[in-house]
Amino acid sequence: MTRSGRGAPATPPTSQDGAGPAGDPGPPAPPAARLRRRRRTLLLLGATAVTSATALVAVLLTGVPDRAAPDRALTAAEAQRFAAMRVTNHRDVRLGLRITVGTGAARVDLLGWVDWARPLLYLDVGGPGAGADRGLLQATPTLLLTRPDPTAAPTPAPPPLVPPADRWRLRDRPHTPALGPLLDLLFALSTDRTEPAVAGTARWHGTETAAGVPVDVLSAPTPEPTGPTPTPTTPPTERAPGTERPSRAAEGTDRARYRLDHDGRLRRLDVHLPTGAGAGVPVTVDLHRADRPVLRPVAALGGRAGLPRRLTTAERHRLALLPARLRAAKGATLTVTAPLGPSANLRAAGWLSWTGPVSYLAVAELGAPDRRTLLRTDPTGTGRTERPATGADDDVETPARPPLPPPRAGWQRTRPADTDLDRLVETALRAGDPDPPRAPALRLRDERLAGRTVDVVEVRTGPAPVRYWIDREGLLRRLELRTSAGTWAQLDLNPGPVPRLSPPAAAGT
Repeated sequence: MTRSGRGAPATPPTSQDGAGPAGDPGPPAPPAARLRRRRRTLLLLGATAVTSATALVAVLLTGVPDRAAPDRALTAAEAQRFAAMRVTNHRDVRLGLRITVGTGAARVDLLGWVDWARPLLYLDVGGPGAGADRGLLQATPTLLLTRPDPTAAPTPAPPPLVPPADRWRLRDRPHTPALGPLLDLLFALSTDRTEPAVAGTARWHGTETAAGVPVDVLSAPTPEPTGPTPTPTTPPTERAPGTERPSRAAEGTDRARYRLDHDGRLRRLDVHLPTGAGAGVPVTVDLHRADRPVLRPVAALGGRAGLPRRLTTAERHRLALLPARLRAAKGATLTVTAPLGPSANLRAAGWLSWTGPVSYLAVAELGAPDRRTLLRTDPTGTGRTERPATGADDDVETPARPPLPPPRAGWQRTRPADTDLDRLVETALRAGDPDPPRAPALRLRDERLAGRTVDVVEVRTGPAPVRYWIDREGLLRRLELRTSAGTWAQLDLNPGPVPRLSPPAAAGT
């Protein structure tokens, strides 16, 4: 008997798969085992390929590997530029604007200018979502005038530098909810003082290029108005205490993105503005600093500013002889444009006699095209009655003159100077008084009206200024009155013979 392990062959080690001794291929594996190994290898290679492809697509879409966006406080130089941004706008006076509100079928496009010195906005409103706002717009911080044009092309174009004279109306707010906050924001982008505290809330997010100009991308709250803003129908002197505009945070406006160049000039603004329901509407404002024509306000906003000065000797002489010349002309045919309120955009036509003195008008309100108010004023007061429009020749924008003789029934008497329209008509009647009150007068500018050169002379005989448009022959061609809404109402005169303006027979006036 031998010792264990001596003379007996050692057991050879097997391979890892148990197929045979290590280093010895042994007998070939069964076909099923080889097929399983091949499937495992292919699955592993496929998973690796999918992972690599996913990573490649992510890099191609983002351009850079996923990483946190830059976000830091402003440097001292950046904070100084941002704090002076609104002052820079104020000093630049005016510039061009291209604005997009919303997206898709609801998008509204605005193109035009802002003049921060007056201040005045003049914009063309278009885009697929403009709806009833399509047309022209002029606005101040307290007033909004629109000229609707539903037939205008959907794509906005720069407004005409000399705005059309007709079809403007006073509004309290645009139809598109975001346009009201937008107009407020555009005016708030200008001020005459820097705001270091505002710059302390801003963050820096990187650099870009806007219209070929390098800019810093900053985020900060939208600016607050520099003072209280009255509503269009409330005169600035009559604003009730505690009715100041709410803060933008209270209105739901979020932080805006500012593209600010190295000179502190704003090039682009992106913000979401509130609409009163749901999430805010995205708004993009592009500012074109080199596009800065002189803007001309429409007549309801006072027209061109001019250069006020004292009257010359010849101008004083024409103003002094005005009552006598009006009485010599005996009367005038009248047309009136009086934007007195959002629901009182009045148009009127009729006659005036300085020998009476008496006036007789048919008054239309743009919001009630089928109704006319007949208005007759004489030294005893004012009478009025209602009647339907007479037909196609009695357009609400250019109403027909009132019927002669006046209708008998339905007249009601009112106290003198009950409305701004009454005050405008009575001022026109008093222009022919033999002994007019003396008042200081300034020549504002010259104008062209109905083919004539006129001098615009402002006279203050009461709480509201009155403007007389007097031609070089000394005849009155237009009278303007500052209304309680802050607009200017116009009464145009064509001096000459007028029909006999008899009182209504049944009224006994």
